[in-house]
Amino acid sequence: MAANEDQIKFWNEQGGRNWVELQTRMDRNLSRIHAAILARAAPQPGETVLDVGCGTGTTSLALADAVGPSGRVTGLDVSQPMLTLAKSRGMGRANLVFELADASAHVFTTQYDLLFSRFGVMFFDDPIGAFANLHRAVKPGGRLAFACWRTLAENPWASAPLAAAKPFLPPLPAPDPDAPGPFAFADPQRILSILSDVGFHDVETRKYDGVMPMGRDLDLTAEQTLQIGPLSRAVGEADAATRRKIVDAVRTALAQFVDAGGDVTPPTACWLVAARA
Repeated sequence: MAANEDQIKFWNEQGGRNWVELQTRMDRNLSRIHAAILARAAPQPGETVLDVGCGTGTTSLALADAVGPSGRVTGLDVSQPMLTLAKSRGMGRANLVFELADASAHVFTTQYDLLFSRFGVMFFDDPIGAFANLHRAVKPGGRLAFACWRTLAENPWASAPLAAAKPFLPPLPAPDPDAPGPFAFADPQRILSILSDVGFHDVETRKYDGVMPMGRDLDLTAEQTLQIGPLSRAVGEADAATRRKIVDAVRTALAQFVDAGGDVTPPTACWLVAARA
């Protein structure tokens, strides 16, 4: 099997199409983490930036604003559906380009000041090989900054829907904590080991604890968990009746996270990772 084949297939099929459909909601869901990792990365005017796993382009657009007309941002992703939307959103930006490529194997002809990613680096089949390739794409002394999820248990936006759906699904195999997926970098020692092994130094994993603003409509929020996130893969091809039962159960589970203003705001827990090449 080719490297990352499963992930590339998923993000070019339903996974990518769902994210495109829900782009506005996803931007809102991740808005606070988005601000935190951008502040951690601190892109500067005139810098060249590689945005790994840029998706529908939200982070790339923000990076392009930060580096200004004298800088340049390349958004890289494996998902054609997501990049199609990203390109339309970035139309007319002279300092922004998007490329369809797998960052783990792409031959980079440019060295960047900053390698950036918001939840785009946890899906590599071979993370050591992937980060070694990315290390070759950053200038000596350049920076790496990315956000990744901590454990599933620390992230009720994902764990609560999964627990609610469990009675309606076949038994799920115990997950391999190091397998490609959203929680593959939950262990900070694994992050340190991988990055150090390929030549990064001054590696820092900083905790980020917050909430995910998912809106006021519990029904839409519950349905979203069946389209994007760990539950979407677990549900798979479940029939309509089973999906309806799961949506109802997830709605009840998420109701505990409605704040005083009526917004659904389950807790989030991430690592904000920074390093030097």
